[in-house]
Amino acid sequence: MEYETINILELLPQKPPFVMVDTLKYFDFVVTRTGLKVTADNIFVENCEFSECGVIENIAQTCAARIGYINKYLSSSDVKIGFIGSIRDLRFEDLPKVGDELNTTIEVVNEVFSITLVNAKVEIGDRLIASCEMKIAISDING
Repeated sequence: MEYETINILELLPQKPPFVMVDTLKYFDFVVTRTGLKVTADNIFVENCEFSECGVIENIAQTCAARIGYINKYLSSSDVKIGFIGSIRDLRFEDLPKVGDELNTTIEVVNEVFSITLVNAKVEIGDRLIASCEMKIAISDING
């Protein structure tokens, strides 16, 4: 399947201007990748830098895109709302700048009922920008 042709808004409960992923690049049940081009009008950009909060939201929305893809394309159900349950071992190597293309990868470590634990990394090209472990809780509420 050509993941990048999917309208990302179909997979996310978030709506503009709070969308922090542009494209779904890859999906399987363990690994999901998304892309985001940082633009000057992004609500998390200040002084031409994409903030730490923006990077964290980008990771969370990569998790949301994974669940949205599963719901919409594999389960034929509605997109659900998720919540960040916890973040551990958060590390920033650098902050992205306007014009940078972020590639965010999550790898599912464990999934029990509505809780998913992932390892995440955000890269620009082959340069690591940020990494963490994130726990996401999925509600029964439709997005």
